[in-house]
Amino acid sequence: MKRNPLTTAIRLAMTTAVAGSLVACGGGGSGSSSSDTTSSGTSVGPVSGFGSVYVNGTRFDTNGSVNSDDGIERETQLEKGMILKVRGRWGDDGRGEADRLDYDDSVRGLLQSASWDDLEGIGSLQVAGQNIRIDDQTVFKGATPETLASAGADTYRVRVSAWRLEDGSFRASFVGARLAGDDFDDQNEVEIEGEITDLDTQLQTFRINGIEVNYQSAEFDDDLDRDDLANGLIVEVEGHIEGGVLIAEEIDDEDDLFDDDDDVEIAGAISGDYDESARQFRLNGITVQVNSGTEFDDGLRESDLGDGLLVKVEGDFRNGVLVAEEIEPRDGDAELEGVIESRDDNELTVSGVRVVLTGNTLIEDDDDDDDDDRISMRIQDIESLRTGDFIEVEGIQRSSDGGYLEAIKIEREDDDDDQFEMEGRVTAVTSDSVTVLGLTLLQGDEDISEIRVGNQVEVEYFLNSGGDYVIEEIEQDD
Repeated sequence: MKRNPLTTAIRLAMTTAVAGSLVACGGGGSGSSSSDTTSSGTSVGPVSGFGSVYVNGTRFDTNGSVNSDDGIERETQLEKGMILKVRGRWGDDGRGEADRLDYDDSVRGLLQSASWDDLEGIGSLQVAGQNIRIDDQTVFKGATPETLASAGADTYRVRVSAWRLEDGSFRASFVGARLAGDDFDDQNEVEIEGEITDLDTQLQTFRINGIEVNYQSAEFDDDLDRDDLANGLIVEVEGHIEGGVLIAEEIDDEDDLFDDDDDVEIAGAISGDYDESARQFRLNGITVQVNSGTEFDDGLRESDLGDGLLVKVEGDFRNGVLVAEEIEPRDGDAELEGVIESRDDNELTVSGVRVVLTGNTLIEDDDDDDDDDRISMRIQDIESLRTGDFIEVEGIQRSSDGGYLEAIKIEREDDDDDQFEMEGRVTAVTSDSVTVLGLTLLQGDEDISEIRVGNQVEVEYFLNSGGDYVIEEIEQDD
């Protein structure tokens, strides 16, 4: 089966230190917020649903407006996977009220090249000289990763919402693609962000990740002056490319994500190695402080923290540092491909496996949806999952309640095969069966004598005429 890159990311991080409720009407803003509000501040993360918007598992009521310099003014212009900054209040019941929504592209421009490994579910994009990592958690709109990989240079124009990593590259949460002749709703064709190097104040040039930027005619935002430019400063540059040089039209410094004493929720990819002595790491340009009171969830350990690992952090922002109260992994460790056998509220049974949907679960839209209908409410997303649909689920394996799969992402597939596939951790073994993701599988003709509890396995299986799930093939990960 296709190896889950999310599992690989967690495995690498561990071994080498590298890497709620249904919704009300969309965009309305009139729904009542939680009476049990416990936090007031800022939540930053990818959009996982609408009605009004779901970010970090909370459904935020909004007034429908979005603050952006990239041509996005209304909630209806947002897409799932776009990283959104929400300023407001939220409660433990999964509901909140937004005072302000902010969105900003990370990279925008013509696609220079792309690669995609369908077996591993991982690839890369090159846009305006920027290297962008894509994987099975990346949401694509307008073109599939396979289409982008087979397209010629300058065939597509893309906008990318991503997390910037330590080496200047990005891990994409969203990639929107249009044919090169179709512009996005922004006055500047190209946007990049990153660290200034090789600043030359006489020629008025500098570099970001190897691409030369000419800022002779650039306008600067209100709190950044031309004289403020310095090597090491993180900036955002918009403009157009001439002869391989980015002619800057607008330059902004990196916006402050949070205010002091903010309650904070933020999802992102860790940038750089974990500083064990200081107990700190960097996330979206923010220093995160771990202390004795920090709680690690879902099997994550402090020693697992490493470059590229996707996590969610909750805590307090004090004097420019996010003091972490809770850290949980947002990379998955399990995968399932099968048929929906039943659905009950926020739960599915998929080829014998119990799958639980949360506010963080992203349910993929069909890419050919009409623009007018592309934002479906969360309840519509869930109702679109029908008995008999063949789906692929990526998520987190849970051992409580007999074992189940908590879905991070669900994608409908065209397959209608009677053979199913899963990847997960073995929780029980007998002489003639193996249990994975809470499902007991009979051994069939396979030799399971070397399978042990705790091993990560990939399994192909089927439902026999007697109603039992039977192993067709099983392989242990190295």
